[in-house]
Amino acid sequence: MQSKMDLGTAAYDGVEEIVAKNQRLVQQLNTGVHSANEVLSIVSQITNERIDGSTEIRLPFQTDFGRNLHIGKKVFINSGSMFVDLGGIYIGDHVLIGPNVTIASVNHRLEPSERRNLDLYSVCIHNNAWLGANVTVTPGVIIGENAVVAAGAVVTRDVPPNAVVAGIPARVIKIIKSTKEDQK
Repeated sequence: MQSKMDLGTAAYDGVEEIVAKNQRLVQQLNTGVHSANEVLSIVSQITNERIDGSTEIRLPFQTDFGRNLHIGKKVFINSGSMFVDLGGIYIGDHVLIGPNVTIASVNHRLEPSERRNLDLYSVCIHNNAWLGANVTVTPGVIIGENAVVAAGAVVTRDVPPNAVVAGIPARVIKIIKSTKEDQK
């Protein structure tokens, strides 16, 4: 899904209010010692959605907005991940996100006079996908179920289900063939 947000509009100003509140919560989260339940509670406040107790989030955790980040069940998010979620980031169940992953759903316009305006493209990561360390996912990408994104890859196009992608830009290097027994 694509949408636009222009500087100086009511929508843009509303975002700034949420950002101010959530950045205080992100700072609180990343500068204190918290139990796993406290981490999930604070991230739930940031996203304004209950994060399931089966999810594990390692700190530091970063988001620039927070309200458009949707996290499924049994998700693992490793240290240093950044979620640029104004355009929407949807993370399915059983997803693994490695350290220092960046997922961006926002882009700026190329025209210099329009540069401060935003183009929003949601990102969707389907169930059981695995994003390795230092992966970057760009706006508008869909990562299919059971897909694997190799460490350091930059994903600029959709990743098919059961595919392994690697490189800059990421390209399919393998298709995972599995049986139902493998998925138990």
